[in-house]
Amino acid sequence: MIEFRNVTKLYGSVIGVNDISMSLEPGAYGLLGPNGSGKTTFINLILGQLRPTIGQVTVFGGNPWNSDAMLRRIGICPAVEVLYNNVSAYEWVRYLVQLHGIGRIQAGHLAAESLARVGLEDAMLRRMGSYSLGMRQRAKLAQAFAHNPDLLILDEPFNGLDPIGRHEMTEFLREWIRGGKSVLLASHILHEVEAISPSFLLICGGRLLASGSPEEVHSMLADVPNEIRIRCNRPSELAKQMLENADVTSIRFDSKSDDLVVSTNHSLSVYSALPGWVSTNGIQIEELRSSDESLHSLFGSLMRIHRGEQ
Repeated sequence: MIEFRNVTKLYGSVIGVNDISMSLEPGAYGLLGPNGSGKTTFINLILGQLRPTIGQVTVFGGNPWNSDAMLRRIGICPAVEVLYNNVSAYEWVRYLVQLHGIGRIQAGHLAAESLARVGLEDAMLRRMGSYSLGMRQRAKLAQAFAHNPDLLILDEPFNGLDPIGRHEMTEFLREWIRGGKSVLLASHILHEVEAISPSFLLICGGRLLASGSPEEVHSMLADVPNEIRIRCNRPSELAKQMLENADVTSIRFDSKSDDLVVSTNHSLSVYSALPGWVSTNGIQIEELRSSDESLHSLFGSLMRIHRGEQ
């Protein structure tokens, strides 16, 4: 579906993406990275809005640059605000569907169906200037899939949605994937992607750091120095047991939270031994947290690996 071959995009002396090579089959993918990591450049290369400075991008077997036929197979929900205040959502979506070469009458039917599907059936004839942020986000999603593309590319699609809206969008995207369609969801929030995508791409500083399922990426970090915070009923007893493990480098008590903070060079070894320590000594674990569960820490660890620091 998408292939990058040694792709680099430069903006003068600034690197947008840096020597990315990868191949994606049809399916669901999360594109994860902090702000400024290169996600938007990555997406615009797929859409043919940008040409690589070095390398080659192939989408559906062809060059996406200036290709109307390829764009008809893609639906894009951008992160930026692109709505028009004095136009109704129905008129806006219908017009965008017509740009894909679909006749006015059929485009009107598709616009109405897509807006109803995102919960805007009763508001589709209102001017979008009267919409809340969540309603505008729903309208953006409706125009992305109204022409029934093969691939949906969504850039921060959950911005502005309340919890109900987030749940409804998640269910819609799951249904879309079950129907055999593909999704590329760009976000900086890990749990939003994990709820939808079985695999993801981690990008930072313009480089593709890792790809695979959440379990595969986290398993890469098993041998990376990590910090584990444990809250239990007998922290002193647990600390004595853990100090006997060669992979535990230090233990301290957090005076503010009463957590046991354990530093380890091999977190998988500690996790494997923990059930034995707990059951043998009658210790009750109340909470267990690892620093690599956050996206920021995950990227930090991968960047250190990439630079050869660990």
